[in-house]
Amino acid sequence: MDNKYQKTIYACFLGYIVQAIVNNFVPLLFLTFESTYHIQLSKITLLITFNFGIQLLFDLLSAGFVDRIGYRVCAVTAHIFTALGLLGLAILPEWLPNAYIGLLISVTIYALGGGLLEVLVSPIVESCPTKNKEKTMSLLHSFYCWGHVGVVLLSTLFFKIFGIGNWKILTCIWIIIPVANAFLFSRVPIAPLVKDGETGLSMAALFKNRVFWILMLMMLCAGASEQAVSQWASTFAERGLGVGKTVGDLAGPMTFAILMGSARAFYGKFGDKINLDKFMIGSGALCVAAYLCISLSPSPVLSLIGCGICGLSVGIMWPGSFSKASAAIKNGGTAMFALLALAGDLGCSGGPSLVGYISSIASDDLKKGILAAVIFPILLIAGIFLLKKPVTSAKR
Repeated sequence: MDNKYQKTIYACFLGYIVQAIVNNFVPLLFLTFESTYHIQLSKITLLITFNFGIQLLFDLLSAGFVDRIGYRVCAVTAHIFTALGLLGLAILPEWLPNAYIGLLISVTIYALGGGLLEVLVSPIVESCPTKNKEKTMSLLHSFYCWGHVGVVLLSTLFFKIFGIGNWKILTCIWIIIPVANAFLFSRVPIAPLVKDGETGLSMAALFKNRVFWILMLMMLCAGASEQAVSQWASTFAERGLGVGKTVGDLAGPMTFAILMGSARAFYGKFGDKINLDKFMIGSGALCVAAYLCISLSPSPVLSLIGCGICGLSVGIMWPGSFSKASAAIKNGGTAMFALLALAGDLGCSGGPSLVGYISSIASDDLKKGILAAVIFPILLIAGIFLLKKPVTSAKR
């Protein structure tokens, strides 16, 4: 790889850490918002739904404007939105007559940045002249996991030392990362995603491609396989270990994120020696086994172990699906990456929703909800087999 693009890769790594801050910092403050601003917890939790809803919307809309505006401008703008949204968290609830409106405006602003980053970072890395793009893509996505771990650990440590009442100071500290990365993106070289003289495929062309729909299914299943368990890992930790929520959050979602990041880092290190299809199929099979362990085991501790194994198994699914899309559909361009991100995010919201819905039907039996979600890794494995035959024709 041209050494000048190494800084571009580093900027993209930081970009996923920024997105981890966007998605995982505010939930740590829910109870603080409730007590400080006297807002109902049900309204506060809607902030997460709003955050991901805005990101989904931008996944869809960005296909129409990113190429016209340019990747550099969009990347810098995404980080500025993120920084402004985080800053708004610290000041708008105090400045506005209605604190909840201040929180909602802040979430909207940083969600715009998070949605753009979701679309931009992967294709920027894909465009860099690396020798093994699958390795780099997997390593890239591991940084979201490390960002998640870092946000929870460092925030918990800060609150323990300085008190949660100083959360606004920590918010301003987190702002340093997107501001610094905005400056970095303004300087690093960004290679074109589509070669000179060629154009990326339009949405209409992608919609007519059967391979594209298989890839969309795989991305949806990747997101659903990951979040269907991740969102409930804290509950299993609390039940399995008999601990409070704080320890449960550390033992459940943190373990899940660490193992997921480890799987991505492993492939990022040794991917040139490993067949991606075999690795994804093996990971999918391990995911099925983890789901069965979680849902069928009579032991809460074994269910918690199953959650950890699930984190390890889903690590390659999202970045691997991106890599297979780049290989299978040449000149997919921004539209393809934006739509794949949309499918993945739909899976991230749909997986936990299915688990919750089935659980409620089954008298709030969470294990039955998890068992129903086993369909997602099974469909992802099926998608890999379906791709094997048409890949060659899809390169035209």
